[in-house]
Amino acid sequence: MRISTRTIPFLLFSLLLAHLGFAELKHGGVTGTVRTSEGKPAAYVSVSLVEANKGTVTAEDGSYQIRGVEEGTYTLRVSFVGLSPQEKHITVAGGQTTREDFTLNQSAAQLSEVVVTGSNGLTKPVSFGKADIRPLDLPQSVGVVNSTVIADQQVLRLGDALRNVSGVSLTQQRQGVAETFTSRGFSIGIGGSGGSIFKNGVISNTQGFPDASTLESVEVLKGSSALLYGNVSGGLVINMVTKKPKFEWGGEVTMRAGSYDLYKPTVDVYGPISKNLAFRVVGTYEKANSFRDVVNSERVYVNPSLLYKLGQKTEILVQTDYLKSDLVPDNGVGALNQNQDARILPNTPRSRFINAPWAYNTTEQLSGSVTVNHKLNDNWKINLIGASQKTEVDAYGLGVPNNIAANGDFARSLSAAKTSEQNYTAQVNLNGNFSTGFLHHQLLVGSDVVRIETESNTFKFENGKLGARYDTLNILNMEQYDSRTRTDIPARATVELTTSPSYRFGAYAQDLITLSDKFKVLAGLRWSYQNVYRTDIFNYDTQQERKGVNADKADRAFSPKAALIFQPVQNMSFYASYANNFTVNSGTDINNQQLDPSIVDQFEVGYKNQLLNGKLTTSLSVYRYINSNLAQQAQFRADGTSNMDPNVKELTGETTSDGFDIDINGHFSQNFYVMVGYGYNYHRYTNTSGLKGSQVEGERLINNPAHTANASAFYTFDKSILRGVKVGISAFYTGDRNGGLNNTVEQSPAYNRLIPLSGFTTIDLSAGYTYHKFSLLAKLSNITNELNYVVHDRYSINPIAPRQFMATVGYKF
Repeated sequence: MRISTRTIPFLLFSLLLAHLGFAELKHGGVTGTVRTSEGKPAAYVSVSLVEANKGTVTAEDGSYQIRGVEEGTYTLRVSFVGLSPQEKHITVAGGQTTREDFTLNQSAAQLSEVVVTGSNGLTKPVSFGKADIRPLDLPQSVGVVNSTVIADQQVLRLGDALRNVSGVSLTQQRQGVAETFTSRGFSIGIGGSGGSIFKNGVISNTQGFPDASTLESVEVLKGSSALLYGNVSGGLVINMVTKKPKFEWGGEVTMRAGSYDLYKPTVDVYGPISKNLAFRVVGTYEKANSFRDVVNSERVYVNPSLLYKLGQKTEILVQTDYLKSDLVPDNGVGALNQNQDARILPNTPRSRFINAPWAYNTTEQLSGSVTVNHKLNDNWKINLIGASQKTEVDAYGLGVPNNIAANGDFARSLSAAKTSEQNYTAQVNLNGNFSTGFLHHQLLVGSDVVRIETESNTFKFENGKLGARYDTLNILNMEQYDSRTRTDIPARATVELTTSPSYRFGAYAQDLITLSDKFKVLAGLRWSYQNVYRTDIFNYDTQQERKGVNADKADRAFSPKAALIFQPVQNMSFYASYANNFTVNSGTDINNQQLDPSIVDQFEVGYKNQLLNGKLTTSLSVYRYINSNLAQQAQFRADGTSNMDPNVKELTGETTSDGFDIDINGHFSQNFYVMVGYGYNYHRYTNTSGLKGSQVEGERLINNPAHTANASAFYTFDKSILRGVKVGISAFYTGDRNGGLNNTVEQSPAYNRLIPLSGFTTIDLSAGYTYHKFSLLAKLSNITNELNYVVHDRYSINPIAPRQFMATVGYKF
């Protein structure tokens, strides 16, 4: 594989800057520990030398280190979002380390309550970043939705949480069992572990929806993260951080109820088993109907974990979870095969259901991981992760309509799935801090390996000469074929079992180099290798096994990243960066050779700022992506004749994605926080072959809203007769976008493939009351009863939920 030529000047510039012959200076350092009022470590507290424009955040054990400080007198400031800062005046001598410890006025419980509300990741390092880089030093746009926001908004699903991250939108809901998210014009795939959704840093299958009851936070890295994670979406990667054990007794019991017979009790208990061993168990049961006719669901989820402290330097975290989900799959409301203006069905009830009433989807998932964090010394630490996850799905019903006539008729066909996915992950990360002359380095070296094996079945159905056809339905007149509509469940039999193994490996290195008080450089490189092996197919009728048609496919790619960071003052940061990601291609070239991956170049500039002692944070990023070797149908074959085979391709197409996103987040006290975000994106085809069947140049890619926005504010009264009352409002906007499929050159105008969808806004109101350990929180969502749609898949759309009520009663102990 290649490194894009656009990379080379940027890398050379970074290396040149990193080795300029500045005069050697005499430097010292500052170290210490920050603890709470009861003597416990205070993690993620900001520590800065005001005059030197240097700073860091405390580690999990409350320790901090600031290196490369010129000798002199400074103001050492300790601050935390929502709290008043503390300051001490210190003197730093060249070649020596000055020690200063701090004790906060708050307890650990109070500190936990104010770890809140930013969605831009400027409060503490994201665990997803692997290197504990200070937020202002990270040249990448970050969104974080933490447990306070998850609780205040009564989040049920991952998609509910991600609405709070600027530029991120929910674009697809397939059969009510999986979600697809888009950012910067790029999507995260549905369901399996081939996507870009992680749990505690480990790739995760999200079939059946992750449960929000155990989430401590949701982290989003926007832009390319290929350096750290390989073949992932260029627009975003998502990490779900689950709740962890604590060495103090506590917990909470809640009961949530809402519209359409939603009931969801949850239990969360944690505490010490011994001096060095702590546990946590989160369990929930959920049962609900839906605003969609026939649709209902029942879920059981449990998440036990253990934390063992092996001495002062080593922690071992063991986490497992189990999910069982049973639901009626929802095929949306369909879309007509005719001109674009009529694709959305007229006068379609929001509740209309077009799958079979007996349809079902059962998902069972079991996962486990072991994480070892070991501190080698004050400057070096190592992180080891081993994990496994198994996901089994059994589903039967009717297929999504893909050919609905203009009069509303479509022939419904049987569709069944029985799949199993087993994945194994191993990961090692070594972090170190050291100096070479006047340069300070924050180094990350690591490697990861993932093996995924999927099993899928094909079926035959008891239905005689009709094959898989079930009946005919008219979605414009549901009464038309009532006499012909079937309600029986045809028998199914397994025909073949296909086993598909794949393997990924990556090795990477990244260095954040401090050049001076105001300039830093981040540079890194990853090498990725992945192999999709030839499938094994077992036929149950013949009891014979054969190999699949496609041979083994191996892909290799280099993923560089380079950034220049400028910090004029200690709470402000500007950056310019280059990175790329790669996408694996199917098909062959004109010489019948497998296609190389496409390299997508990303250029980004950004700004981050912390104001009012960290109470107000802002971030802005502007980006451009260019995929200059998009795979598209080849114009000619090797012999010079015209090529009519869409599987014979060449890497000559191009797409371009431009845009920006902005976040403004304020946590002005322990009682009041505000979150505002906006994102704009323009992702389109900028170079196509112009041949029949190729994309239309200038057309926006599907599932990409031009505009997204979010705003939330929550306030808790702490005085007068209103003490304990909480009020909140949240608004979310998704702009115009296209569903369906992108059009192609010389396509028949009678069969437009795009489904144009208009923009919409939903507004939620929340109100609650807390008295000692008891709490009540209620929410009225979509208060205007807005009717709009998200894409189901290429041929159908799903109505958004109407106005609904939800309330949660809780008791903390």
